[in-house]
Amino acid sequence: ILFFGVILFWGCSPSPEVAPEVEIAEKIIDTIPLKKEITFDYDTSVWTDLAIVDPSLYIDMRYATENNFVEEKMYECGRCFLRKPAADALLKAHNRLKKQGYGGLKLFDCYRPRPIQKLLWDRVPDARFVTPPEKGSMHNRGAAVDLTIVDKEGKELDMGTDFDYFGREAYHTYTEHSPEILQNRELLKNTMYHYGFVHIRTEWWHYSYRIGGHGLSDWEWPCGE
Repeated sequence: ILFFGVILFWGCSPSPEVAPEVEIAEKIIDTIPLKKEITFDYDTSVWTDLAIVDPSLYIDMRYATENNFVEEKMYECGRCFLRKPAADALLKAHNRLKKQGYGGLKLFDCYRPRPIQKLLWDRVPDARFVTPPEKGSMHNRGAAVDLTIVDKEGKELDMGTDFDYFGREAYHTYTEHSPEILQNRELLKNTMYHYGFVHIRTEWWHYSYRIGGHGLSDWEWPCGE
């Protein structure tokens, strides 16, 4: 009815002034939200930026800071990527924990470009702590993640040691922690196992997605302006 009146008014009025009906119609149009297309700066058929697909994930990319075991910033910016199958499985684990009353998962490291693996190896050339870049790690394949569980307030559950603590206390085989710590580690392990992730003996925080093959990658994500 409104637009029909606008057409009639313009058809019979010689006045050069803007009709009130036109002003009202323009204001209505201006208030209609326009859908903006999301432009991705990476290949979405291969990679998933977890912060984009699920902002409820807690992400603390340690190698984008100096708060890591080499005490140097390795990444230009902290973005958490995984191969799509691994990312899909991780999101299922995250949502399962949320349904159980937790805040979900907190991620310390995800896909790691192989050039960064070489930098880490140059700083710490010890295969007990860093996989040689020639061999490549599951991180370099976009199929490994370093993570923990947080409560509803975003506080990390007590896992006995910090992330990237290289000592016996971080091993899964170390059983001298309190029952609470052992229970927290078991919760993380069982949740990740349920969705296809497996652990390594020496790091309670490290899990690799073992379903399907994943090639090594040198791709480095963009950081924008």
